[in-house]
Formats: sequence, structure tokens, C-alpha cells
Amino acid sequence: MSDIRIRGARTHNLKNIDLDLPRGKLIVLTGVSGSGKSSLAFDTLYAEGQRSYVQSLSSYARQFLELMEKPDVDLIEGLSPAIAIEQKGTNSNPRSTVGTNTEIYDYLRLLFARIGTPYCPHHHIALKALTVSEIADKILLRGQDKRMMIIAPIDRSTKRPSVEILEDLQARGFTRFRIGGEIYTIDELPELSENHSDIDVVMDRLRVRSDSRQRIAEAAESALKLSGGKVIALDMEEASEEIYSDRFACPYCGYSVPVMEPKLFSFNSPNGSCPTCSGLGEIEDWDPAKVVSSDDLSLAAGAIEDWDPVHRYNYEMLEDVSRALGFSLSTPWKDLDQLIQRQILWGTHAPVKLRFISGKGEVFESSDRPFEGIIPLTARRYEQTDVPAVKSELGKWRSMCVCPACKGARLCEAARNTYIGEDGQKKTVQDVSSMPLNKAKEYFEHLSLSGAKQEIGTKLIEEIVLRLKFLEDVGLSYLTLGRRADTLSGGEAQRIRLAGQIGSRLTGVMYVLDEPSIGLHQCDNEKLIRTLHALRDLGNTVIVVEHDEDTIRQADYVVDMGPGAGVGGGRVISQGTPEEITADPASLTGQYLSGRLKVGIPEKRLEPDGRFLKFCGCSGHNLKNIDVSIPVGLMTVVTGVSGSGKSTLVNETIYAAAAKKLNRANTTPEPYQSVQGLEFFDKVIAVDQSPIGKTPRSNSATYAGLFTAIRELFAETPLAKERGYGPGRFSFNVKGGRCEACEGDGLVRVEMNFLPDMYVPCDVCGGSRYNRETLEIEYKGLSISDVLELTVDEALNVFENIPAVAKKLQVLSDVGLGYIKLGQSAVTLSGGEAQRVKLAHELSKKGTGRTLYVLDEPTTGLHFHDVSMLLSVLERIKDAGNTLLIIEHNLDVIRAADWIIDIGPEGGDAGGMIVAEGTPEHIRGIPSSKTGTYLGNLKKN
Repeated sequence: MSDIRIRGARTHNLKNIDLDLPRGKLIVLTGVSGSGKSSLAFDTLYAEGQRSYVQSLSSYARQFLELMEKPDVDLIEGLSPAIAIEQKGTNSNPRSTVGTNTEIYDYLRLLFARIGTPYCPHHHIALKALTVSEIADKILLRGQDKRMMIIAPIDRSTKRPSVEILEDLQARGFTRFRIGGEIYTIDELPELSENHSDIDVVMDRLRVRSDSRQRIAEAAESALKLSGGKVIALDMEEASEEIYSDRFACPYCGYSVPVMEPKLFSFNSPNGSCPTCSGLGEIEDWDPAKVVSSDDLSLAAGAIEDWDPVHRYNYEMLEDVSRALGFSLSTPWKDLDQLIQRQILWGTHAPVKLRFISGKGEVFESSDRPFEGIIPLTARRYEQTDVPAVKSELGKWRSMCVCPACKGARLCEAARNTYIGEDGQKKTVQDVSSMPLNKAKEYFEHLSLSGAKQEIGTKLIEEIVLRLKFLEDVGLSYLTLGRRADTLSGGEAQRIRLAGQIGSRLTGVMYVLDEPSIGLHQCDNEKLIRTLHALRDLGNTVIVVEHDEDTIRQADYVVDMGPGAGVGGGRVISQGTPEEITADPASLTGQYLSGRLKVGIPEKRLEPDGRFLKFCGCSGHNLKNIDVSIPVGLMTVVTGVSGSGKSTLVNETIYAAAAKKLNRANTTPEPYQSVQGLEFFDKVIAVDQSPIGKTPRSNSATYAGLFTAIRELFAETPLAKERGYGPGRFSFNVKGGRCEACEGDGLVRVEMNFLPDMYVPCDVCGGSRYNRETLEIEYKGLSISDVLELTVDEALNVFENIPAVAKKLQVLSDVGLGYIKLGQSAVTLSGGEAQRVKLAHELSKKGTGRTLYVLDEPTTGLHFHDVSMLLSVLERIKDAGNTLLIIEHNLDVIRAADWIIDIGPEGGDAGGMIVAEGTPEHIRGIPSSKTGTYLGNLKKN
């Protein structure tokens, strides 16, 4: 079949649509947020493709697979086996990395196990396991025409008395020994002390000639057996010696490595993981930054919790320490000498006279002894207590830090000291894992090997380079193989899986992707589009849910969903080539593509008024010690290529530092030298795309604080008062008013073994969540269950005269979420929807006009029309006097900003600098700014 035929699709809000999609093409599904794109792509096409394929397997195999529910559709024909690459983070396991997720690390482990050379970490010499023949050849070559002595060193670690060892050797027929560096015959042996064990056995003496090879080999073989794997070749003329071994062991210190197998290089295996951190690369330890809650305060004012004047015992101890060390407890912590700070936290070496107070208040002086230090004292308490509450309270001073043994490499000592390459190309596996992917690809492309190593390594290196190239092609060249998977954004995780699919080179597959362009700068979009075309050219059908203009224009076929969102959507408004969509007046997407509609920008751009939030010396991750200034009261957008350092600067430095100072949050910012301007703010709020709830019981009404007011309203109805029902009666999370048969879920899960689990409406409540008595209470003819089924816009009409409810509903509608139901589960909301629910929640609060809002790509999941609506909401926040700091790649948001900070110029090590800052007009004229180049190409509004 040349088409995928869909007939009567009704999943979620789809309105019984019929649609034909061409196979073997790049198809983009677009439309306003909530119009039904994901319902069509994932819940219909992918669900049926996956279900059809899995149904072909045996019932035994099916019980081990996660099966999707059969979509509500009359007919789908022409489907291929389906693979979904969704907008979700990868494995949250801290052991999972980019290398393990892409399987590149598996190839690396095999490569190092087969061609790696272990080195002694103490003497930095290569450890080579030589055969007897190789040892004989080396001695023959080194000692030609010289007088040589072949010696077997006896194990120095033995606890046997030296006299006993010597007697045993004599009994075995050996007559010449080296003791203390001197050669003795059996008749000349010196007196030996009881514990002296420095004894070597002379196996043979000879002048090395070309015909001595057999004699040398026999002596060497006997020496290896006697010594446990070592043989010494002593040049009697030059008094120099060379040590050889038939094991991977250092001949000088005895350091040895186990058999070189791939598992030795796995940090997820007991054989290869660092014993200190168990392969995590970090351990939990006491964090001085958390111990000192505020360095602006003095110890007397409570800089360290539990060590202030309220806690008399501890404070008296600090007073003694202050007298002994000569500092004032009233001095702000940051002004104390660093040595004094260190002694307070970690203890003193010099004795200090400390006083102790008895339970009756009597003071006793101790003899002079060193002060143990706040951290060691707390650590001892932490280890000794068995009370969970105390352990939890003390544990708040602990945080994860780099493992002191492996320095974050995760591997055991043997793996950390194994190298591939020669001379200037020598690298360990952790060296390769810490390189940006593009640098790692260059390294392997130019890696020169010789002999057997080249034969073994060539094929493995080809596979590694190929996979690294795929990752580079999807704009991830700035990542490292050692980067933890749980630190990746949803877009990065999706593009990693996309690169893996290209590497598999499957054909005849239907791929369904969810906004792969998220997190990509415009200059990286071309790489992504080339990748999608490559996937299509292999003979696959690629279906992409996308809002990016470049991706839409370069698609083979476009489907525009709409016309509205939620119940107002679910229809196919237009379909065809990008040119046909652009020309269709009925298509909202086409109107934006053609320029008939545009995302508006403010008529007047605000200018800085002289107030700035300044961070100096920001050096976290790849930031190059930069100074950054954010104008107060304006909308500032931080942009730059992927991996340039935007998130490190905004989320991990500015937000973390501001939250610690303003919100007293337990955050640890990335390193910076100083900050000015926090006095202009009273709080900082991060509005990100993390879910607003982790369970199906969470919904937007409960998160936004709507449901509490609605339950109180129902409790005020005459019938509820008559029955004595309070607000708790109308909660589906607690006993009382909910249906106990389904515990307020409304659905009952039925396990179907090798078929997908079914969720059927509860027989008792019919899916309403509440018991019959609760449902009898009505407001304007609606029960509490009916209210949860209302959309935001419908609820606005019902509660328009209830200010506490109407205000919150209006804000949800203003941010473009009028289509979602009040009772819609939070886990079904997209990242963009969750972010807008959070925005609405903050907007509905009474503000002071002194809030710093930090947003991370708020346009995720938004159509051109939704972006326009978002900008109006951001303008409202700004007009109230607040400050907006936004990470964004969307050019419409960037050009609507008052101020731009462009980070770059590239990603990874080549980024971390400020390329340009100023107004959009100023940025547009800077040639070195990639953002400025794309802004300049935009048609002026």
C-alpha cells in the first residue's frame, strides 16, 4: 500500500476523522496546543502499530512487554511496525550515561580490554605479560657479549623467617644467592636476622652469545616458577638490572591488574567499579556550603543553624574557640579569615580550653585539647544516632561530591590506568568519556595503531566513529559520553534515541517523534532536518509532531489540526504539501507561514533603568569566568547554540544562588565570585516543564488552588449544611465522600496477563469518583463530579460570580489552557501545558512586583498562535514590575525581549562566553552572534 488509511479515529478529542497519509515520507503534524496532534500520532497511529506487531508474538512473549491500549478507531490500514521517540527524559538511574544509552561505551570497553596497555599508577611504566620466549629474546638482545646473571626474586611479603626460607632453597639444590645486594655462595652465607627476608636466588651465570638462547630460556622459566612470575636480568659489568614478568604486574612494586576483560572497564560491574563510590563517581559527604546557611550573617546572628545563642551548649563552645583563636562572633562569616573558617568547621590542631555546662547549669573547664570542629562533631552524632528524625535533620548538611578516590571517573584503579594509543595519543577510557563527542570522533579518526592492535581495533573504532557521527549530526556534539542521562533535557534524550535509530539502519518502519527540535538553536535545526531526511531515505515513514517553521517547510506532507484546542479541536483543517498549507486560508498554520498572521512584538521596548542583577566570575561547567548583568524590571532572554552554557548560567548559577539567598532554599549554585542586586527582589520563582504532579490523582485544579475554593463552595450549599458536610466531603483523596470501591480513582485496573491492563469505569460510582450521597449535593445543577468534567472555559461561565474561583480560571484561560478539563490528570499534561499551569498559578497570586521569574523554554509545545498568547502573559508579568529571565530559542520570543544575552560561540568547551548582549536591534548587527544572524533574516514586523 502507498498510504496509511485512517478511518473513524475518535481517540481523546479526535472528531471521528478520516485521513490518508503517504508512506515513506516525512510527515509533520502541527496545530495549536491541545488540537489533537499527539492523540493522532501517538495514541492512535503508534498505539495501533505497536499493538499490531506485538499481537503477532506468542502469548508467552507478550506478557513481558508493555502493551498499549487499543485506540478508538474504526480502521487503520498500511501500518508498519512502529517506534516512538517521545519527549521524555531518559533513564533517571544515576548509573546511566550518554555512553551506555548509545551503546558506544560497550564498544569502548571491548576496545580497551583488547588493545589497552595497563600502567603501574606508582611507577608509570607499561605492564606487559611476557612469555618465556619474549623474555629470553629481550635478555639476548640487551646482554649480547656481556656477562649476565639470571636471578629469581623471592616474594618479599612472605612472613616465613629468612633462615627457614634459605634452608628450604638449599634443600632444593640452589647454591648461589643474593642477600642485601651482595652475591654469596652456599659456603659464604652471612648471619641472617630473624625477620630479614631480602633473598634472591641466582639461577644461572653466563656470557651471552648468539647460541645462549636455550640456556637463558631455561633459567628464565625456572626463575618465573620460583619467584611467582618475575625474573631479573643483572648486567654484571655495568651493575644494572632489568626486571621482567609473565603477568600484568609492576616488576618494582608488585602492583598487578586482573585479566583484561570488558567488565573491568564497566562502572556497573563489581569488577570494574571504584570501590569507594561503587561506580557512581560521587559520594555523599558534609558540605560546608550547606553548613553555613548564610555567609552574610555572623555566628552570633545564626550563620550556622543550631550553633547560635539559642543553643547554649554549642554557642558556649564557640565562645571559647573565639577567645582562643582571636576572632569575634559578631563578625559576618564572609569577613572571617579563611583559616578561622576552616578551624571552626573542621577543628583546630592547637589545644583550646573548652568549658562544659552540666544539666544543672554548672560550668566546668576541661583540660586544654583541640576543638573537634562543627562538621566532625555533627558527623559523629550522625553516625551514632539511631533516631531517623535526628539523622534526617543532620543529613540536610550533606550533599553529593566528587569521589576522592576515582575523581569522578567511576572506575577501579586498574581501569583508570589502562591506555590506548602511543606517545601523544595516549588516552584512558575516562579521558575519552570526558571529551565532547566531536573531539572524541576526531581522536578516533586520527588514532594510529600498529601490528595486532590495528587488526583488532580497526573494526571497533569504525563502529564507535559511526555512532559518534550520528550524534554529531543531530546537534549533540557538545555532550560527553560520561554525561549522566538524568541531566539531559527531554530534547537531548530524544535526539540521542533518534541517532540510535539511524545507526540501526532499519527500513520499512514507522517512526513517531515528538518535537525533536526542542532545545535546538536555529543554526542546529538544519542538522536535525538532514537526520530526519536520512531516516526517511532509508525507506521509513517519519511522522513528527512539530511547530518549528523550518521543519514544517521541509516536510513532504503536512497535516494541520484544529481549529481550536480540547473539545474545540480534533479535526483536520488542512493537509498537503507545505506550499498547499501555506496557500490554504482555512489553515491557521498556513496564515503564519505565509505572513498573513504574525506573532506580535511590543510596540515600545523598555530600556534598562540602571538597576541590574550582576553575577561576576561565573565558572560552572563550561562557563569561562563570565560576568553577566540582568536588567531589573525587563524581559531578558538568554540564547545561544545547544550546549553553550545557558542552563548552567541561568538555572544552576543565577536561580540556585537567588533561591538560596531569597527563598532560603537548600540549593548549591555553581561557582561564582560575587553577586549584586538581589536587594531588588523579594523572591525568585522557577517555572519549568517538570510535571505538576506525579500521580494520576493530581490535576490542574488542585495544583492551581481551584479545587479547594470549589469544595468550600459546595460545602456552603443548603443541602450540604443540612447534612453537615464540610469541604473534606468533596475530596476524592480522603475517605468520607469518595467512592471506596475505587478509592476515588473512578477507574478500576484489571490485569490481563499477556494483554494490556484494562482500566474500566468503577461499577459502583460509574467513574464519578464519589459516593451517591456526595453526588446529591449540587451547585447550579452540577455535582462535584460534573464540575471536574468541565473545561476551564466552561467552568468560567459557571463560577463567574465567585471571585476566588473565577480569577484563577480566567488566568488559566489567558495562558491558553481554556480547553483542559479541571479534573484532567496532571500526568497527561505535556511539558508546555504543565509550565503554563505553573505560570497561571503564579499569576493568580497577589504579587509585590519584586519577583524574579526564571523560565526554561516556555514555548515548548506551542504553536505560533500559542506563542503570541504566551507573550501577552509575559508582558502582564513584566508590567507588574517583575523581572523575567528566560532561556529560549524561539525567534519570536527573542525579538520580543527587552534585553538579550547571547552565549557561545559554540557548544561544550568552545562555549561558555558572552558573545553579545543588548537589545534585539543591537544583537542583529553583531556578525559573531549566530542568534543575531537569524534575527537579521527575520522579516520586520
